[in-house]
Amino acid sequence: MSDIASLFVTRLYRAKLSKHGKPVDATELADACLSVAEDDTAGQQWCADNTFPGYTSYASLTDLTWRMPIFKALKKSLDKHVASFADDLAFDLGDKKLKLEDLWINILPEGGIHTAHIHPHSVISGTTYVAMPKGTSAIKFEDPRLPMMMAAPARLKNAHEALRQFIYVQPDVGDVLLWESWLRHEVPMNTAEEDRISISFNYA
Repeated sequence: MSDIASLFVTRLYRAKLSKHGKPVDATELADACLSVAEDDTAGQQWCADNTFPGYTSYASLTDLTWRMPIFKALKKSLDKHVASFADDLAFDLGDKKLKLEDLWINILPEGGIHTAHIHPHSVISGTTYVAMPKGTSAIKFEDPRLPMMMAAPARLKNAHEALRQFIYVQPDVGDVLLWESWLRHEVPMNTAEEDRISISFNYA
């Protein structure tokens, strides 16, 4: 009898935002995101200068939790989700807690993509989903060992999820996804006519 273990597991946390804290109304949150995007001329200019599709507040605003009460309420809920995930990851934080470093809005129009990237200098990163029109993009995660698989054959299409080289996760409105910040991820092209709206964040 063979003994085969799974080593060095990559964890992905998924839960409803409402699991921790007071429910945040998705319509109100979407309206707040669109309002910020409309007023953020610096963010609009950054997106234009960097040929970034749609809008992100990543390079322009660092005070969303102070601008509107709904973002402050969102932070309180996310703090609890991140603490729960940190426990699952068995992080030895002593008497410290992971704290929110930044929180930003993403509005991805039809045809827009977010290319593959990681989040340096952070511990846990994640996204909560505000508007996910029918047919919009999933989020794609890459096996972090991929650069070292020089001679590895392709995996079977029906391979167990834990053995695949890429995983696509289709979130629903109100979902929170969390992962360790070194995990490479991307958003493939949005093929829906409506905007795909999400809010991303880093904790360290």
